[in-house]
Amino acid sequence: FVGTKIAGLGGAVAATLGFVTPSFFLGIILARIFLKYGDIGPIRGILNGLRPAVVALICVASLSFILLALWNTETLPDDWSAFSLGGLAILILAIAATRRKIGVIKVLIGSGVLGLALGIAGLI
Repeated sequence: FVGTKIAGLGGAVAATLGFVTPSFFLGIILARIFLKYGDIGPIRGILNGLRPAVVALICVASLSFILLALWNTETLPDDWSAFSLGGLAILILAIAATRRKIGVIKVLIGSGVLGLALGIAGLI
């Protein structure tokens, strides 16, 4: 978005490549290292030690998204009773859809369409 605003389509491509390329190559390098050295005891211990930290980071990010969806804040809300019913409906439907093994892309598109409809109706 910023690349488009600053330099048009070329800026968007450059910004996207600048954002994606380092992670892509780092992922490739780490995958190769894991395939080559993943069965060595100390490496396995390091990976087992990192697993709880990764789970904690995912939980914190999830909590931020839930707070943002229901109370429109990333911090703990002052008034817990003033939550968005539309956001709650989308959250419940998205959880139900993923439990029913509906694809992530379909869930995201459906949530976006439902959010748009609820926003137009003034419920979000």
